[in-house]
Amino acid sequence: MSIFTPTNQIRLTNVAVVRARRAGKRFEIACYRNKVMGWRSGAEKDLDEVLQTHTVFVNVSKGQVAKKEDLVQAFGTDDQTEICKMILSKGELQVSDKERHTQLEQMFRDIATIVADKCVNPETKRPYTVILIERAMKDIHYSVKPNKSTKQQALEVIRQLKETMQIERAHMRLRFILPAKEGKKLKEKLKPLIKVIESEDFQEQLEIVCLIDPGCFREIDELIRSETKGKGSLEVLSLKDVEEGDEKLQ
Repeated sequence: MSIFTPTNQIRLTNVAVVRARRAGKRFEIACYRNKVMGWRSGAEKDLDEVLQTHTVFVNVSKGQVAKKEDLVQAFGTDDQTEICKMILSKGELQVSDKERHTQLEQMFRDIATIVADKCVNPETKRPYTVILIERAMKDIHYSVKPNKSTKQQALEVIRQLKETMQIERAHMRLRFILPAKEGKKLKEKLKPLIKVIESEDFQEQLEIVCLIDPGCFREIDELIRSETKGKGSLEVLSLKDVEEGDEKLQ
């Protein structure tokens, strides 16, 4: 015996509503909890993991679906998936005060984790613990911005923490091998992007092992590619130049 289930009935559980107002009307989409911020930060890229259904509603809780003509008037299209993406990126996430508080606490921890992972005390080369970074963020009264990605905010936190404590992004260790013809000239162009030259060997080719700020990696890579016409090579020896053990706050 089979049980008949109406095909137009959408059962929504564990739902988070994102709402937008366009052309004087309200539109809502039904999402999975904890997935909206992941989509906005770029951590979640699968739309089906975020949306409960590719349907635009005027009221999710009552199951009232938006009319096609209203969608065209407000969004210029009746493509429900595209409209869902628009609402997802620009709409307002409807959450309770308790949920919002929990969400902000989690983002605060995530930001601290990214900072701890990317940074060291420049004097000792030791990494800071997440707990220590959280404490430092509270000391500078950092307030989380829910609509900005945790990665963007981590870079902002690093900038702010530099004013109150010894902290900088851990250096990357690179080795690059440059053709003799372009080597000396290219080295002068690379110098401003290098923090420390650890070793240099110039025989048939110029081989340099150095430390750089991770933010300069792309520029160095592009410079070596273009100046050597692809004959030079760049190798990452370590992503982070750190000493063993955690840094303690004095």
